[in-house]
Amino acid sequence: MTTFQRNSPLLKPFILPCGSKLNNRIAKAAMTERLAGKNYFSNKNLCNLYGKWSDSGAGLLISGNIMVDKKHKESSGNIVIEDESGLNQLTKLTKEATRNGNHFWAQISHPGRQATIFSTLNPIAPSAIKLKKLMLFAKPKAMTSLEIQDVIDRYVTTSVICKKAGFTGIQIHAAHGYLISQFLSPNTNKRDDNYGGSIENRSRILMEIITKTREQVGPNFPISVKLNSADFQRGGFNEEDAFYVIDQLEKSKIDLLEISGGTYENIVFLTKRSEKNSTRKREAFFMEFAERVRIKTNIPLMVTGGFRTLDFCEKVIENNELEVIGFARPFLLDESFPSSFINKIGSKIEDASFNFPIKKIEDMAEGGFYDYQIHRISKNKKIKKSYSPYLAVLRLTVSEIYKGWFR
Repeated sequence: MTTFQRNSPLLKPFILPCGSKLNNRIAKAAMTERLAGKNYFSNKNLCNLYGKWSDSGAGLLISGNIMVDKKHKESSGNIVIEDESGLNQLTKLTKEATRNGNHFWAQISHPGRQATIFSTLNPIAPSAIKLKKLMLFAKPKAMTSLEIQDVIDRYVTTSVICKKAGFTGIQIHAAHGYLISQFLSPNTNKRDDNYGGSIENRSRILMEIITKTREQVGPNFPISVKLNSADFQRGGFNEEDAFYVIDQLEKSKIDLLEISGGTYENIVFLTKRSEKNSTRKREAFFMEFAERVRIKTNIPLMVTGGFRTLDFCEKVIENNELEVIGFARPFLLDESFPSSFINKIGSKIEDASFNFPIKKIEDMAEGGFYDYQIHRISKNKKIKKSYSPYLAVLRLTVSEIYKGWFR
């Protein structure tokens, strides 16, 4: 396991509301791995990947999207947990991923309308509103009340199996335009029943999932939520909506709230490069919103995105602005992260540079680059930063069409 050579505020332990202890404030945030086998089970490559990340010294690792329904996937390489058929493989994964006493949480998700045509031609969503992006997404069918209850039950079932397999917590993905986020947004939720209309109704599916999951996993098992600060789209989920949901999340006694933003139509969480003076000064993408949240709630907070200098990270923790800082891409740019970051005073994370001329698929070029690094790490290969963005786009496309060509 990595050892840290200096005493940083980032290394302070933290006790979650449920009583579980994080060894430090560093989290490896969720990134889609696209490594599961054709049966959607975990495998040796995933075990190897998360074993290495456990050795990194991070206090918390959060998995990439774990799907609740194999008919509806975010990617062909997702782990899917519908029942206990893959339990042995999952148990091997959690053993490797927690081998240094860190936490390993399952990010549980359903893509809704954000399942590509390579995953399904019959996506489901709160309302029949098609995702407009490169004609890669079919028009969804509006969910019936029975289908909503089925999805809620699937989240609960997946959570219970994750606990049985050895995950030390879960994160319910309610951001980035996936199914729960679609329910939250008035742009994608035009329902006139108990799951549409007011923000109280639009957030009902999330709150029912949390309530039923807590009943099954017990009071001492960490439950977290990833929530958009906003969709960054006109008429979408906004800050006022977010504050209502956060108030309900506090009443439900979740253990950690991760703040993010954006959807597939506005991928703020992947390619945001803000030019606002205030954001440049504050460094991280969603810290301004987190500051306003801190005033209104006692839920422990995590922000991922844009943290690049050690000085800023340490000040944020010292000032109790956040409890946990999430890092994603830095784990794919430096094999020795986070120790290399923390051990050197004044250190700064350098991002990979992208200068891709086709703006409509810039996010695919960036996503393909990081997917390539994940696969290299999982196979004990060195990170390779000199990877063509054109190959990166091709990589993602071919992998989806041929159901995991590169795995």
